[in-house]
Amino acid sequence: MNLGELEKLVLHYLWKHKDVDVKQLYSHFINVRGGSLNTYQSTLDRLFKKGLLARKKEGHAYIYNTKVERYELIGQLIKSVTSDFIAGDDSSLIAAFSSISSEFSVDQLTKLEQLIEEQKKLKSVNKD
Repeated sequence: MNLGELEKLVLHYLWKHKDVDVKQLYSHFINVRGGSLNTYQSTLDRLFKKGLLARKKEGHAYIYNTKVERYELIGQLIKSVTSDFIAGDDSSLIAAFSSISSEFSVDQLTKLEQLIEEQKKLKSVNKD
């Protein structure tokens, strides 16, 4: 999945501000970035079609909110990028995470260890 720069900015905004219509979004970004109301409407529509936003009709406008959490999108993006380079039981992904783990704080590494242990437990329960 490819995301443009404006799409990323809009997602960041929507993760912070739930239930936004295009006029609210435009009001925020006009001072920060510029652009037309149609540009923001098109961006919201593209994100909706990509399955990243939900929307509901209220009056004549759609109200948008995120359909996925930030961590879920990051996971999808990692999977999308790495799937082209990983075949079968390739340990390249593990090696890649290991190579960037030096940039993690001790707290982040501890949290990662906890998450790995939780996944191991889930796998062993589902295996039985």
